[in-house]
Amino acid sequence: QAVKTPPSHGGNRGSIPLLATENLEIFSRFFVSHISMKYKRKKQNAQETEEQSLAKYEEYERKTEELLLPIMEEYSFELVDVEFVKEGSNRYLRAYIDKPGGITIDDCEAVSRAFSDKLDENDFIEDSYIMEISSPGLDRPLKKEKDFARSMGKLVEVRTYRPIDKQKEFCGELTAYDNNSVTIDEEGTPRTFDKKDIALVRLAIDF
Repeated sequence: QAVKTPPSHGGNRGSIPLLATENLEIFSRFFVSHISMKYKRKKQNAQETEEQSLAKYEEYERKTEELLLPIMEEYSFELVDVEFVKEGSNRYLRAYIDKPGGITIDDCEAVSRAFSDKLDENDFIEDSYIMEISSPGLDRPLKKEKDFARSMGKLVEVRTYRPIDKQKEFCGELTAYDNNSVTIDEEGTPRTFDKKDIALVRLAIDF
């Protein structure tokens, strides 16, 4: 069940309700602590190319990391990743945070409030978006070097774009990685994948 709190701010970004009567929704879902807030912008008239959008989104991510890192240091949290993506008709600014023992809903709320204050002071995002602060979650893909380093020796799932030996899904212990490849031990047999052939790598969930 959702645990809801009153709105934390108004801000000149034009905060609007995420739900019909709330500005802020906090909830726990499948191994994930998560908080989201919605910000509304005036509609942009200029049509952007895909390359222009990607470049702008990367800049959003870079500036978001700059604002979040001091907050991470204050709370002794780790900033696992930041992404600004468009999914359907919505854009999402997501920050994944972690700490020893795992991130809680209260942790996500504290970071969200502090980060929201920073966004009030540093108004750099032109698009309407939903801001989410979340724990990484067990099903989160491994993307960055530190994701792979953290997962060395753990069981991972690898999915490929096209079949390899008549299959597209593999599972094994992560034994090596570099800029171009990922290697797993699949029941005693080493298997190396080119990163260009990999659609997804994530920790395997063992029930």
